[in-house]
Amino acid sequence: MFDIFEIFGKFSYFGIFLVLIGVNASPILMPPSWIILTSFYLLDPALNIIILSMVGATGATLGRFILKQISVIFRRFVAEEQKSNLDVIGDYLNQKKYGYVIASFLFGATPLPSNMLFIAYGLMRAKSLGIYIGFWFGRTISYIVMIYSGNAVLTPFLELFEDRLTGILLIDGAGIGLIILFASINWTLLITQRKLKFVKPKIWRF
Repeated sequence: MFDIFEIFGKFSYFGIFLVLIGVNASPILMPPSWIILTSFYLLDPALNIIILSMVGATGATLGRFILKQISVIFRRFVAEEQKSNLDVIGDYLNQKKYGYVIASFLFGATPLPSNMLFIAYGLMRAKSLGIYIGFWFGRTISYIVMIYSGNAVLTPFLELFEDRLTGILLIDGAGIGLIILFASINWTLLITQRKLKFVKPKIWRF
């Protein structure tokens, strides 16, 4: 990992931008992008935190756009019941003027990985520009906070898992579980009658 920082760090903001695109275009097995940005800053404190955060947010947003487009392809393997169910929540958010903006901003403003959010958007065939606007602003704010925090946040987080791969796998596993749970909620019943009910979690068909 250090080699990546060293190689792309030579290209300053543009190199960091490319790294963030690649990391965020991948669905799994990638560390949270705020860790990468914070690491770049700690290696080169001359970087401007505001500019670094904006560059990082732009790369992350473009990467997530690519991930969403890839996820649309996998919709063909989703069971028809889940397709209809996902379309309901998609239509509901489309009817709300700032539905996607608010949803993406709230998620982007946290340091949590957003890969499963954009996979869900892809399965829903969401096409709102608000997805990216909300996410960009949310990510910019969260990156500024996390980079300013520096080692105070980074070191304790990494110490949670001595084996970083184990930590990434656990986070991805939790994310996959959440996307299955999300797709299994009966959104029609929840939106129209405010009742929580689940449909059979038959996600994939072959």
